[in-house]
Amino acid sequence: MYAFRKPFSVATFEGLEVFHIDYKILLIIAQVLGYVLSKFIGIKVISELKAKNRVFYLLGLIGIAEAALVLFALVPKPYNILCMFINGIPLGMIWGIVFSYLEGRKFTEILGVALSTSFIVSSGVVKSTGFFVMESWGFSPFWMPAITGLIFIPPLLFFAWLLERIPKPTAEDITLRSKRIPMSSKDRKKVVLKFLFPITLWILFYTYLTAFRDFRDNFARELWDSIGYKGDTSVYASSEVIVAVIVLLVLGAAFYFKDNMKALFFYHILLIIGSLSIGFSTLLFHFGTIGPYYWMVVSGFGLYICYVPFNSLFFDRFIAAFKIKGNAGFLIYLADAFGYLGSVSVLLYKNFGQSTLSWLNFFIDGAYIVAAMGVLVSIGSMVYLTKKNNKKKKENVKYNPLGVIQKTTNEFENNLFLNENKI
Repeated sequence: MYAFRKPFSVATFEGLEVFHIDYKILLIIAQVLGYVLSKFIGIKVISELKAKNRVFYLLGLIGIAEAALVLFALVPKPYNILCMFINGIPLGMIWGIVFSYLEGRKFTEILGVALSTSFIVSSGVVKSTGFFVMESWGFSPFWMPAITGLIFIPPLLFFAWLLERIPKPTAEDITLRSKRIPMSSKDRKKVVLKFLFPITLWILFYTYLTAFRDFRDNFARELWDSIGYKGDTSVYASSEVIVAVIVLLVLGAAFYFKDNMKALFFYHILLIIGSLSIGFSTLLFHFGTIGPYYWMVVSGFGLYICYVPFNSLFFDRFIAAFKIKGNAGFLIYLADAFGYLGSVSVLLYKNFGQSTLSWLNFFIDGAYIVAAMGVLVSIGSMVYLTKKNNKKKKENVKYNPLGVIQKTTNEFENNLFLNENKI
């Protein structure tokens, strides 16, 4: 999916402006606006999606995205900006479709981490591929995105075929993680109202986190150039591979938590660690204590150790812990919709409110904000969910039908034993 979304961002489109606005910024805003629209549509579509239709949606949406990239090359600028908006609409729903194959299973952590970590690597890999297509094959920045997408169509078809062959959740999966079912409008409203406070906190943090992550991703070339890596095509992939491996190992540990509430607590601890990693590594870089490469890797680790759980695993455990009737896709897309809305807002603010501030300094300021917010939100959410869980336990103790049945059964057996002795 990233091969159809991210390659264009490795091109600088230097010197191109539309109404005195940087052309590349307009392309990114257009695509993200398509993404925002897609996420709001996905709140309904993904939460109601039936298993039998998944592969058709998957391939059809990717096909539309590639067609939009071809049009981007054919339509003259600035009118081709609209093509990037069209490209973003179908791509915004791919993640939810793919994760629906994996959620609600005993091994969701392992599968989800592998999937989530892949997009950390994928972003760097497709950018390196796009850069290669321009530099070695001689394609223009306008044709490069479509050509890069074509390169990845064969593996896309192969892996879509493999996804369709994943077996359905077993009885054990359902017992451990609860059954995942499509959600109606009434179901969605019920969940939001019941958990309004933590959901609001998560969306608030995720909005800033997504904006920060998108800024780092979309302007990776400008950031790397500004810290001394201009012209280095390998740095995009090499730095992200290191981050991906570490994130994979850390998040994979959640698999060993059989208790869903403990796993949820573990994710909150990771959110705090990730936020602190972003803040302290930026502070150390600011004072020259660590080099730029290590700063990008450590802050990247902090970013993705927070970002990846919100994309799948965090909500999967949340649903299982509180026995919510529904699916993770609804909460993922609810958070994503506001997340990408925040991403657009940051781009507009950078271009119109802080246009004189360098990409690097703007990124550093954002790192401090995300770090502080992450710590506060994680603590607030953790306290609330702990109280909610304790309340649920007390209610179960106060009225436990199984306990009543057990007591009645024991009394019956005791009376039967006494009657037999009398006889």
